[in-house]
Amino acid sequence: IVAPKYFNSLDRSRETVLRQNLNVMRDSIDKFYSDTGKYPGDLAELVEKRYLRAVPVDPLTDSRETWVAVPPADGTSGLYDIHSGSPEQAKDGTYYGAW
Repeated sequence: IVAPKYFNSLDRSRETVLRQNLNVMRDSIDKFYSDTGKYPGDLAELVEKRYLRAVPVDPLTDSRETWVAVPPADGTSGLYDIHSGSPEQAKDGTYYGAW
């Protein structure tokens, strides 16, 4: 009886951590752009320039290397947005990679 509630709670916790990590990284990208007038080349540049202390771990893939970088729509280089590298589906039916 307890096991399904426990695993459901773990899934909700991972989703919460993912949302928080995405918000922090997106805020850092925006601040970098505001300060420099260009997008960072990658997440490592955000860490190097102290906009992030470290690249967060994707809670669904348990890796720092699986984040999917989205370039700017205007064709310039850089990191405009970030998504999870997980192919899994969230509890609400959307895919984590689309968040």
